[in-house]
Amino acid sequence: MPLIDTHLHLIDQSVLSYPWLSGTEALNRNFLYEKYALQAHRVGITHALHMEVDVAPTDIQAETDYIASLAKRSGNLIAGAISSCRPEDDGFAAFLERQQINPLVKGFRRVLHVMGDELSEQPLFRENIRKLGGTGLTFDLCVLPRQIDKAIALVDLAPDVQFILDHCGVPDIKAGALDEWRGKITDIAKRPNVTAKISGVVAYADAETWRVETLAPYVNHVIENFGWDRLVWGSDWPVCTLGGGLATWVAATHSLLSGCSQEEKTKLFSGNARRIWNLN
Repeated sequence: MPLIDTHLHLIDQSVLSYPWLSGTEALNRNFLYEKYALQAHRVGITHALHMEVDVAPTDIQAETDYIASLAKRSGNLIAGAISSCRPEDDGFAAFLERQQINPLVKGFRRVLHVMGDELSEQPLFRENIRKLGGTGLTFDLCVLPRQIDKAIALVDLAPDVQFILDHCGVPDIKAGALDEWRGKITDIAKRPNVTAKISGVVAYADAETWRVETLAPYVNHVIENFGWDRLVWGSDWPVCTLGGGLATWVAATHSLLSGCSQEEKTKLFSGNARRIWNLN
């Protein structure tokens, strides 16, 4: 069964600058395409979307160009890129115009979970997000559970934009924080222009003790609320290495879905991603 990875990060510090890595020792090194590709082929991944890695703002275009150079290699897995962006900046409209003519770029993300809650409430930010309507370009929401209300406000202001909720809404699985997160997921799932990404949640569990049963309440709740037509799968490599790695997360996913139909699995693993991002 084809598996499309909608959330791959590549880190190459010889080419790009990642200021945030200085505070994340476990990830503060290179994670290159060759290493990912070897593991990805072993677990059945056939295509991957590169997800921006919050590079220095001056490196945003350079990151896209770097991924484009990899995508041109024969036999590569990269089918598209989700670019970083700054909707809070005056130059966003011109930036969007440039990206629209680049077939590699399938959408955008502005990391919000490490920013102040007020960022997405700025009038210019919201105005620029609305500009994505009708472009076919998506916007990934990477928010903490307490910020999902802010994400909902943004989603409601841009009903013509396809939003992707990253990492099941980043639940604190290690702490067993289920109740508040559960209600927020139920609420945002009511918005038809939001698709949920079941990606890399092993990184939010206790790396030493988690089991499939630990993840099940979170993944199952997302599936139940979003339904099979609004789900995609992602690895969140290399962040998933914090919870066991790519092969471990793929195996856990297959176990979590063991009772599901072939049609349901196909939608989550590849079908929905092909439709949303127009992948061949």
